[in-house]
This record gives sequence, structure tokens and C-alpha cells, in this order.
Amino acid sequence: MNKLDLAVIGNCQIAALLERKGRIVWFCAPRFDGDPIFSALLSGYEEPDSSFFDIVIEDFSHSEQRYLHNTAIVETILHDTRGGTVCIYDFAPRFLHYGRHFRPVMLVRRVESISGKPRIRIRLRATCNYGGKACERTFGSNHIRFVGPEHVMRLTTNASISHILEENPFVLEDTLTLMFGPDESVSDSIDKVGLRFFDETKRYWQGWVQSLSIPFEWQEAVIRAAIALKLCTFEDTGSVVAALTTSIPEAANSGRNWDYRFCWLRDAYYTIQALNRVGATRTMEEFLRYIIDIAAKADGGDLQPVYGISGRSNLTEQVIEHLPGYRGMGPVRVGNQAYVQQQNDVYGAVVLAATQAFFDSRLSQVGDRYLFERMEQIGKLAALKYDEPDAGLWEYRGRESVHTFSSLMCWAACDRLARIAVTLNLTDRARFWEKHANAIRRVIETKGWDPKQTAFIASFGDDQLDASLLQMHELGFLAANDPRYQSTVAAIERKLRRGDHLYRYASADDFGVPENAFNICTFWYIEALCNLGREQEARELFENMLAHRNPSGLLSEDIDPINGELWGNIPQTYSMVGIINAATRLSKSWRDAF
Repeated sequence: MNKLDLAVIGNCQIAALLERKGRIVWFCAPRFDGDPIFSALLSGYEEPDSSFFDIVIEDFSHSEQRYLHNTAIVETILHDTRGGTVCIYDFAPRFLHYGRHFRPVMLVRRVESISGKPRIRIRLRATCNYGGKACERTFGSNHIRFVGPEHVMRLTTNASISHILEENPFVLEDTLTLMFGPDESVSDSIDKVGLRFFDETKRYWQGWVQSLSIPFEWQEAVIRAAIALKLCTFEDTGSVVAALTTSIPEAANSGRNWDYRFCWLRDAYYTIQALNRVGATRTMEEFLRYIIDIAAKADGGDLQPVYGISGRSNLTEQVIEHLPGYRGMGPVRVGNQAYVQQQNDVYGAVVLAATQAFFDSRLSQVGDRYLFERMEQIGKLAALKYDEPDAGLWEYRGRESVHTFSSLMCWAACDRLARIAVTLNLTDRARFWEKHANAIRRVIETKGWDPKQTAFIASFGDDQLDASLLQMHELGFLAANDPRYQSTVAAIERKLRRGDHLYRYASADDFGVPENAFNICTFWYIEALCNLGREQEARELFENMLAHRNPSGLLSEDIDPINGELWGNIPQTYSMVGIINAATRLSKSWRDAF
């Protein structure tokens, strides 16, 4: 069984991860990058000091889990050996209330007896300081308060408080509601409130899905990917995190353990592209606004590769020594030191993302001269830095070089600024940016090309290959019928393909030779096969990727190409974007479907 068989619930303010038996093993508050109240994902599920929120059926036999149709509500069914059955509904409330989205820092669990006389045990072990200390507890007749230095949470319930405090088993006869959220009293019947929140949340998600534009084929996969992307959105600012977890290693005992609960500018273009393809225009526009705010804050200065979900700049990295890590594979890192790196591809990512505002009439705030001038400041940095060494897309920590993909993205920044200038009837500015784009193109074609391999290479003067260069056609640099594109794809598949999956690169980095494939690279390869007319191969690889999703339809960052085990933080925005983009590209049209 895949160790990352997890489901995610959330409401665009907070999120939690559940394992297959319904145990909540990861939950941060008051937002994605906050202190984990439940951290068993990184401390071991059965350790005595582990923290989780569990509903256990005595004499457990087996369990089933699924999402309710087109929602972010998880249904877990537990069976005992005597014919008893319990159903648990888990969700984070989200719905319109007084014209605004109600999204409290709250998890709701509804527990129902389906058959027999099942006995259950409720275990709620909340911690603070990244699992370093158990929260202090106080309680009343219908609630338990969990007090930490940064938050006070309250469990309000119609279950026996004594049974929960002492973790006693009891016979489940009536429906129980457990609301774990702010330290506020519930004025109405807890059961009525829980049921109303359930109904309203279900209605919200199903209504949101109805507004999506989806391809004819692979609808379930695309819908689940779109919901996962939405759950990775921090609605307060519009940012989208790379993943909802920290420190799940890219491969076993690799030390490649990173905190992904932040917003990478490199993801912006691809995420906005995916949101656009499924018609999630409001979410797309909110993320675009976050990106533009980041660019305005820089005010012509260098951009960081990664920012906090609030837009903060300082993401100082530290190791949490007392947490053993996922399956004991530490270290556990909080923060991400990549924020101090120079990654020159970010200038292209920001301009590419902002380009949407100038060509999409659906947006409430369309691109204008003011935004163009803001983007020109980003473009000037792209024109200046395109041939300077950087850490690259993959964030090498021990070396810098002139990465061809970074140069390619700088070219894309200048190229798109020229196109935007044309739409704004700014002829002189169009010529200016076209001149810079052409100059960068000549350098890439000369220094980024290896005639021995007949391929574009990872960095100038090197002989290594990089899967990111599969994007040369998608970014508009090379036509699909350009022999250089075709030979680059051929070289990458020879050197970086392992079975049905693709590696980012094959050379050793700061942590040695990569062990696992990178899921977004496989999706890029699928797109490249489409470009080359190898559609049947692309469809087979795409079906294979869908088969490697966990039972909840989610993908993490990496995959073991031999046994198919998922690794890396989850759900990975890049990977879910890959599902959406590949499905919309490969699917037969609605017109041709009947």
C-alpha cells in the first residue's frame, strides 16, 4: 500500500490530511503555514507522543474511503469483525454567508452508526511548537479547550467529554458531531449546526464544480485535480501553495526534505494556465492579483523565487529536531532557504502569468498601461540577467550556472512584453522588447545548443540534459516541427526516461544522484509527445500517471519509477496542474464525443 494514501480536506484557509482509516494526521492553524496541531504525519502514527485526531472502531476489520461526489468532503466507513459499521464525514466548512465566503479555522467530523452496535474510541491529541509539547487542556460540559502559545482551539461536541478525555471506548448509538475550531461557544444545537455546515459545504463544492469547464474524457481526474488546486489556495491573499505539507522526502532517506507551504513564482504561469483551462476564473484572478502585488512590492528590484502566502519575504529555514520525520526520515524543515537564491526564470514566470490580464476579457480587471509599465520593470531585469548564473529551476543549493531554462524564461518575458505592447498600440515599446527577445534568442541558440547531442542542454557550456527544456515549444520558442525541438525531445527521452516516468536530470547534485522521477516532468513529456504527433503514446503514459494517483485521486511531487510509490510533499500543485493540462490537451472534444 502506498504510504501517501491520504485525502485532503480544507476551505482555502486551512487544510488537513487524513489516512485511510480516518485519522487526521496533519493540520496546521491558523493557516497552511502555521503550527501543526496534528503532526503524526511527521512523528509516527503510533508513537506515544504523536499528535492526531482519531476515531477508532473496536475490533477493526476493514475500511473504505471516498470523496462525496464533486466535493471536498471525505466519507470514511469503518467495519468491525461483528458486523458493526461506522460512517465518518470529514470536512472544513466553506460556503457563502452574508455575501462572503465563510471559511473558519475549523474541522467538522460527523459520526454515524450504520449497522450493528459498533464501539468506538475518540482520541484527540493536540500539540503545539511543531509537536514539541502537548496543548494544555481545560473542559466544560460540552467542550474541551486546547491551549497553545499561538492558538487556542476548542472541541465542541455532543459526545461524552469524559470518554474523549480518557479515550474510553463506548457504543455509538446516536449521530455525533465534533467541531474542532475557534475558542468560541456554539449557540445552537451542535448537531443542527454540524448538519447545516455539512449541507452548505456540500452545496458550495458541487456548485463550484458545476461552473468548471472540463474535457470530455477523464472528467473525474480533472475535477479532483481542480478541487485539489482550490484547496491549495489561500483565499485571503489569493496565493497558491506548492503543497500542503513539509518535509516528506523526495526519496527514501534522501535528505531532500523541504517545506512547500509557500508560493513559488515559478508555479505561477502553469497554475494560472491550468485554472484558465478549467474556467476557474475567480481563483485564477485572485492568484494573478497576488503575483502582481509581489511584483509591485519589489518595485524594480530583484524577485525572490518563493514568498510566504501573505507575501512576506523572509522564510528563514530551521530544522525541528524533536520531530523524527515522515517514516522516521528526517530532517523536518520549517521555512525554505530558497528564498535567498537567485533564480532568473522567475522574471519570465511573472510576466507570463500577468499576460493573462491583457488577453482575457473575462477578468474584472484587465491589463492596462499601468500594469504594462509594472511588467516592464520585470522585463528589464530579465533582459539584464538572462545570461547570469543562478540556482536554476530546480534550486541547486551548492552551485550556480547559466541555466538554459532560466534564459528561456527571460526570453519569454521580453517576447510577451512585445506582444502586450502591440495590443496596447505602443509601437516603440513593442520594437524595444522584440529587439531584446531576439538578442536573447540568439544567445540561447548558440550557447544553449550542443551539436554533439543535437539537443539544447541544461546550462551553457555543459553537456547535461534537463527535462524543463521539453517546454521549449509550449513557451513558443521552437515550433513543433523544428528539428532542434524534435532532437532535444529525443535526447531527453534517451537520457532521462525511466520506464514510464521522467527524471528532472540525471547528474549528481548537492544530495547525490536523483533516485525518483519528478511527476510534472512526465506530464511535460506527455505534452511533448502530443506536439510530435505521438498521441497514442501520450495517452498511454497519461493513463499510467492517473493509475499512480493515490485512492483519493491525488499526486505528490515524485514517484519511484520501479514500484510506483509516491514520494514528496502532497498534494503537489505542479502534479495536479499536470493532470489538468494533459487531460485538456489529449481529450477528444465534446463535439466529437457523440
